[in-house]
Amino acid sequence: MNKTKQKLYEIIFEADTPAGKLFDIALLIVILISVALVMLESVEAISTNHRQLLHILEWLITGIFTIEYLLRIAIVKKPFRYIFSFYGIIDFLSVLPTYIGLIVVGSHSLVVIRILRLLRIFRIFKLTRYTQAGRLLAKALWASRAKISVFIFFVIILVIIIGTVMYLVEGPEHGFSSIPRGIYWAIVTLTTVGYGDISPETPFGQFIASIVMIMGYAIIAVPTGIITAEILNPTKDENTQVCPNCLFPTHDKYAVFCKKCGSVLNPGKE
Repeated sequence: MNKTKQKLYEIIFEADTPAGKLFDIALLIVILISVALVMLESVEAISTNHRQLLHILEWLITGIFTIEYLLRIAIVKKPFRYIFSFYGIIDFLSVLPTYIGLIVVGSHSLVVIRILRLLRIFRIFKLTRYTQAGRLLAKALWASRAKISVFIFFVIILVIIIGTVMYLVEGPEHGFSSIPRGIYWAIVTLTTVGYGDISPETPFGQFIASIVMIMGYAIIAVPTGIITAEILNPTKDENTQVCPNCLFPTHDKYAVFCKKCGSVLNPGKE
């Protein structure tokens, strides 16, 4: 990696340097503006009266993200690893719809293309790359994935049982026309949403519903507690150094080598 590439790598992939922090802040602002434009474009009055301005701003932002995307590909050692990574796909999806609208004639009248253009909202996923809090939350979610998976599996079993019982207790005459319909009611009730489109009418059914509602409050607190425990769990100090070889983003504060592939984290500073 030559000096120019190394300098660009530190600016684009790192946040420990003043230049890297400035780049991240600038990109955050552009992402927020682009998401706001997508929302404004969905408002018919604004889209009709300011179509030209929105079009110009969208192309300006698309150009910025295109340059950023191409630079990331150019400066990493293994471009295809970045291209097919989560953030690489998000970066690609964030610029694709605008170019499709240019290539396909009459795209404004095609429902499929209009849906693809909404993929620009995926740019908001890029925010997590530049925020320490986002990285902390993502790490906590990943660390608690096993417990969360077991919890979700338990909830699925629970709503199946409750839905089946309500189908037997209430029956089709009270709106519980099938077990899936009963499961739907169980999910709505357990999550305390309560649409009211279907409700038990027998005393025993209402008793079961009361129990399910109370259980809902307890169940909602479980994943929150699991994730909070992971967030509060003391960990080693980390930096924002991204491995130039494998793009692994999490390393100890004073790490010299990548903990995943063993490559030097700062080849230009050896």
